[in-house]
Amino acid sequence: MIAELGHFFIFLALLASFAQAGTGLWAGHARDGRFAAMARAATDVATLSILIAFFALMSAFIRSDFSVENVATNSHTLKPMLYKIAGTWGSHEGSMVLWCLISAGFGWMLAHASKGLRWDLRARAVGVQGLLTAVMMAYLAFASNPFIRLDPAPLQGAGLNPLLQDPSLAAHPPFLYLGYVGSSVVFSLAVAALLEGRVDAAWARWVRPWALASWTFLTIGIALGSYWAYYELGWGGWWFWDPVENASFMPWLLGAALLHSAIVTEKRGALASWTVLLAILTFSLSLLGTFLVRSGVLTSVHAFALDPERGFIILMILAVFTGGALALFAWRGPSLGSDRGLFAPISREGALVLNNLFLTVATATVLVGTLYPLLGEAVFKRALSVGPPYFNLTFTPLMALVLVALPIAPYLAWKRGDLVAVLQRLWVAGLITALALTLSWALMGGKALAAIGIGLGTWLVCGSVAELLDRVRFGKLPWPQVWQRVKGLQRAAWGMTLAHLGIGIFVLGAVSETSFRIEHTASLGLGESTRFAGRTVTLEAVTAEEGPNYYADRARLVVKDGRAELILSPERRFYPAARMPTTEVALRSSLGGDVYAALGDPAEINGRMAWTVRLYWNPLVIAIFGGAFLMALGGAISLTDRRLRIGAPQPAKSKNVPNAPGAEAGPGAAAGVAAE
Repeated sequence: MIAELGHFFIFLALLASFAQAGTGLWAGHARDGRFAAMARAATDVATLSILIAFFALMSAFIRSDFSVENVATNSHTLKPMLYKIAGTWGSHEGSMVLWCLISAGFGWMLAHASKGLRWDLRARAVGVQGLLTAVMMAYLAFASNPFIRLDPAPLQGAGLNPLLQDPSLAAHPPFLYLGYVGSSVVFSLAVAALLEGRVDAAWARWVRPWALASWTFLTIGIALGSYWAYYELGWGGWWFWDPVENASFMPWLLGAALLHSAIVTEKRGALASWTVLLAILTFSLSLLGTFLVRSGVLTSVHAFALDPERGFIILMILAVFTGGALALFAWRGPSLGSDRGLFAPISREGALVLNNLFLTVATATVLVGTLYPLLGEAVFKRALSVGPPYFNLTFTPLMALVLVALPIAPYLAWKRGDLVAVLQRLWVAGLITALALTLSWALMGGKALAAIGIGLGTWLVCGSVAELLDRVRFGKLPWPQVWQRVKGLQRAAWGMTLAHLGIGIFVLGAVSETSFRIEHTASLGLGESTRFAGRTVTLEAVTAEEGPNYYADRARLVVKDGRAELILSPERRFYPAARMPTTEVALRSSLGGDVYAALGDPAEINGRMAWTVRLYWNPLVIAIFGGAFLMALGGAISLTDRRLRIGAPQPAKSKNVPNAPGAEAGPGAAAGVAAE
C-alpha cells in the first residue's frame, strides 16, 4: 500500500511541477501577480508530494519489501540499517527520486526565500525551475519508476553492490546531487534573465549564493567520493581521471568560474552575457554527468551503467534544455551588455577574466579527454583510452597559471590596478616561496616538476595568509586595533581566505603524494617479513571473521620503523548475497603521511600458503582531503554572510504595472557588497 501511495505522489508532484512551470512563466510574461502566487503554491504541493514519495521508497527499503522491484534488486535483509537507508538513493531509480526531491525543494526555496529578488524575475525563474523538475519527474514516472511491483515477490533481495556499502559513499550522492541540482537554480535564473532581457547587480547578487552553494556541495561530494576510492578500492590512489570523476569535476570547475564572473557582473556591471552563458553551461555539464553515469556508455565502479534507452532519454533532455537555453542566449544575450564595464587589463576585473579564461579552457580539456574515447569508439569501432598523461599535460599547466595569479587578484583595485605595488606587498610570501622551491629542488634530487608544485602550493598558502594579515593591518596598527579588525572581518572575507588556503594545502598534498609515493608488493607466509619504505612489515596471522552480511579473511600486519610499532588489519571480504569479493584496506594516518596496506588472494607457493600484500607510503595525504575540507568550509562560511542573502538596491516599481505584488527588497537591501 505504501508503494502505491508513493506512486500516486510521484504523479501528483509531476502535475504540480507542470502547474508551477506554467503559472510562473505566465506570471512573468503577463506581469500578473496572481499567477506568481499560484506558482508559489504549486511549489508547496510539488515539494511535499515528492518528499512523501521519497519517504515511501525509504520505508520500503527499511522494511525489506521485496515486492518492490527496486528494493529486491538493491537490498537484502542482512544489510545494516545505514545501507538499507542509503539504498534509497543507491540505485538509478532511487537516485532520480532524490534528484527530483532536491530540484523541487530548491524551487520551493526560490519561490519563498528570495524576497529581495524582483517578483517578475523570480516568477520566471520559479517557472523555469518547475519545468526542469517536471521533465525529470516525467522521466522518473514513465521511464524509471521506483515503485514497480514484482509478482510473485522473492523471499530475499540481491543486495546493494558491496563496494557501495560504505559510510562515505552513503553520503556522497546526496551532496553531489545538491551540487548538481543547485546549478539548476542558477540555470533558471539565467534563463529568466534572458526572457526578461536584463541582467543587473540584483540578478548577479542572487546568482552568487546559489552558485556558491552548488560549488560547496560539489566540493564535499567530490571529496567524499575521492576518499572512498582511496581507502575502499585498494589501489592506493585518490584520483585517476575516471570519466565518472570527470563528470562531477567539470561542473565544479565551471562553477568556480561562474562564482568569479558573477562578482564582476555585480560589482562592475561587466561580463553580464558571459556570466549568463557560464550559468547555462555549468548546469548543462551537470546534465551531461547524469547522462554519462546512467546511459551505459561508461564502465566504472560508481556508474549505474543502465540500458542505453533510458540514457538516450536523458541525452534528449540535455539537448532540449541546453539547446533551448543557448538559442535563447544567442537571441537575447547581445543585449545584456553594460556600458559600465570598461577596465584596464591590470585590474581586479582583469584578474577575474584571466581566471575565467583558464578555468574554461581547462574544463574544455577535461571534456575532450572524457568524450573522445566514447566518440572514437563509436566512429572507429575500437576501444580508445585517454589516461592521466593527457590530463597532466593539458590540464595541469592551465591550472598552474590560475593558481599563480590567485594570491595577486584580491590586492588589485577595481578598474585599474598597480601590479608592481601588489607584488611589493607580497614580497614576504614570494621570498618564502622561493626558499621552499629551492629547498625542494635540493632535497628531492632535482625533481623539477615536484619542486615547482611545492613552490606553487607554498605561494598559495603564504599569499592567502598575507592577504588576511593585510586586511586586519597586522604589523601596521596596535594589537588592540588589529584584534578589533579581526572580530569585525566579514564572513565572506574569512570564507574566501579559507577556500584559497585550502587550495594551497591541497596542492601541497597532491604534489607530495603523487611525486613521492612508495609502492611495494610482497608475497608473505605467516611469520614472514619484508622491507618497505624504511620499515619492516611482518604478517603475523590471517583469521576468518564474520560480519553482518559478509565473510572475511583478516590479516594482522606488524609494521616496525625502529621507533614505533603499528598494527594494520586489512581484509578480503566476500558478500554471499552479491557473490562478490571486496578489499578492505588498513591505513594509519599521520601528519606526515599514510601507511596503507591491502590484502590480496592466497596462493600456494613452494608448498607454503602465502598472501599477496600491497603496501603504500602516501606522504601528506591528509593535506589533500584537509584542503578540500577547507575549501568547502570557506564556501559554507561565506554563505552565512548576510549580505549574500539580501537583495541589491532596487529601482522603484512603476505605478503602471498591473497586479504587481510590489517591491520585495529585504530590510538590508542597501547593504555593502561581499568582500572578494
